[in-house]
Amino acid sequence: MNAKLDKALEHLQRILPLKDRQDACSKQIKELHQGILRSFVEKGRILTREEMGSLVSDLDDAVSVLQEKDMVTFSADGTPVGAYPFTMETREHVVRVNGQQVHAMCALDALAVSPMFAMDTQVDSRCRVTGDPVCVQQSGTTILNADEAGDVYFGIIWGAESADSCVADSLCMEMMFLRDGETARLWLEADPDNREIFTLQEAVEFGDRFFTPLLH
Repeated sequence: MNAKLDKALEHLQRILPLKDRQDACSKQIKELHQGILRSFVEKGRILTREEMGSLVSDLDDAVSVLQEKDMVTFSADGTPVGAYPFTMETREHVVRVNGQQVHAMCALDALAVSPMFAMDTQVDSRCRVTGDPVCVQQSGTTILNADEAGDVYFGIIWGAESADSCVADSLCMEMMFLRDGETARLWLEADPDNREIFTLQEAVEFGDRFFTPLLH
C-alpha cells in the first residue's frame, strides 16, 4: 500500500465525499447519477433534463439533491453542466474516449476516466507552469505512452478549497499537470505547506480509487 496515496485519498474524500453522498441517496437518484456519468462517455454530453426525467419519478427533487450534495454542477441559470469527473464547460483537460471528446474538471479527473469505464483514453492537456502540451494515453491504470509521458507529474494545491463555492470552481481549478519532475519539484518548493505532487502512475491510481466506486 502507498501511505502517501492513502492519506491524499482520505483528504480528498473529506473535502468531496462523493461515494458517501451517492450511497446516502435513494436508489433512483443513485442510478440517475450513474446514468449522468455514463452519458458523457456514451453521448459526449450530460443528460438533458428530459432524459433525466425519464429515470426518476420526481425530477425536481432529484436535481435538488444532486445539486445540494455537489454531485452534479449547474450553470447560473440552473442548467446541469457537469458531474465529477466531467464537465460541459471548456477546460484545459480534454479526454478522448469511446469516440467522444469530453472535458474533465481537473487533471486527476481526466486520468480517472479510463479505469473508471474500462476504456482506452487519450488525455490532452498542458503543464500549468510552462504551458507545454501533455498527452497521456491509457488503458485502465496502464499508461500506454510511458516513454513519452512517464515523467509527467500531477500537482494539487490543497489550500484552494473554498467554502464559498463548489469543488469544481475551487479545488478542481488547482489540480494540474506538471511536465516533468524538475518542474514539479520547483513548483512544490514555492509553497510546500499547501502543495503536493504525485508521479503520473500515482495520480492514475489516486483517480481510480476515488472515482471508480461511483459506478458500483
